[in-house]
Amino acid sequence: MTTVDLAHAPSLPLVASDVMSNDGGTVCALSQAEFTRPSFLAAWEELITQASEPNPYFEPWFILPSFEQFTSDTGQYTAHHGDKPSDKHNVLAVYDGDAMIGLCPMAVSVDYYGNPVPHMKAWLHDNAFCGAPLIAKGYEELFWQKLLHWCDRNPGRATFLHLPHLPADGPANAALNAVLDQTGRKAADVHKSARAMLASDATPSEYLEASMSTKKRKELRRQRKRLEDHGILVIERASGIDRIEPWIADFLALEAAGWKGDAGSALASASQTKDFFAATLSGAAQAGRLDRLSMLLDGRPIAMLANFVTPPGAYSFKTTFDEAFARFSPGLLLQIENLEMLARADVEWTDSCAVQGHSMIERIWRGKRRMVSRNIAIGGPLRRLIFAGLMAYETRGQRKNQATGNTPS
Repeated sequence: MTTVDLAHAPSLPLVASDVMSNDGGTVCALSQAEFTRPSFLAAWEELITQASEPNPYFEPWFILPSFEQFTSDTGQYTAHHGDKPSDKHNVLAVYDGDAMIGLCPMAVSVDYYGNPVPHMKAWLHDNAFCGAPLIAKGYEELFWQKLLHWCDRNPGRATFLHLPHLPADGPANAALNAVLDQTGRKAADVHKSARAMLASDATPSEYLEASMSTKKRKELRRQRKRLEDHGILVIERASGIDRIEPWIADFLALEAAGWKGDAGSALASASQTKDFFAATLSGAAQAGRLDRLSMLLDGRPIAMLANFVTPPGAYSFKTTFDEAFARFSPGLLLQIENLEMLARADVEWTDSCAVQGHSMIERIWRGKRRMVSRNIAIGGPLRRLIFAGLMAYETRGQRKNQATGNTPS
């Protein structure tokens, strides 16, 4: 495992106690200028190869454009993604001795989903869909012990630690549960969901046959044939950097031409999201993480899809289609082509990153990936007492549903 020379650790952006050392371990909160140093990036890349749970949204090629576009040089958030301009952002790195065993981007925020509640949180923005920290396999419990101890010593104004979009059945959440049980630290699950996942030993054709009725598969074949009546229909799949820039431009233009463009929510509608998308996809391609799929009609894209491949898993990132051809279901037809992910030897599962109940993807993908957002008590007795009161209020609906036997959506 690559190590960092902690004798020459960077100066830290908050207070002296941001470097916390106990039992041979250290926790460092690093600003963008500090975590982009070559020695740190090398340790980060090594950690990725050791991680027990892959998360592309916390890899350098994703985090660097995110910080570049969505935070200022002083660590302040500059886009409208739920944070206030005064929020502070860092990358938190956890060490055992000199070896990096875990990493998570963190923010100190005064805005809790529109409510003025100061808190720490694992930092995700609107285009990041998994909050599992990168943790070296075998160090999961040690990571949480050290991170939570650091939060206790450095709470600032924060009343709790917020961990959004953790895979509920993953090793990070299992280790967190173990640490919470061992210490008696209070926690609350504030949101749960189950989003579509692709995972099966079946072949792509076998999976499709089991997922869709004969009638629906026949209808999709008819729609594809009608598309072919309009020109030469070609499916292209690529993974490298070759022609990545025109592919990005085509995707942005195709998305902006539809309802998202009309609503002002397309990636190209704002320079920050446009530049973030371009830099992220280029970085993913250079890192060997990008799988891109296109449906071309007479050489013009009418449906496009980007996956992040992080063995043993993969994550669907963005998809779009030409709404002029909506009656032929090009987006759904492209997702059927995407079932070829099942044939990859290095991919065991693919996370759709779609909202629960997504009308299109759940027609095909039959698996579910359970996600949970959690709040964790930090600090001293008074702060934990405040936390208990806040969580009792926030989860009151959950207790009511449990008492009546109803299951919240």
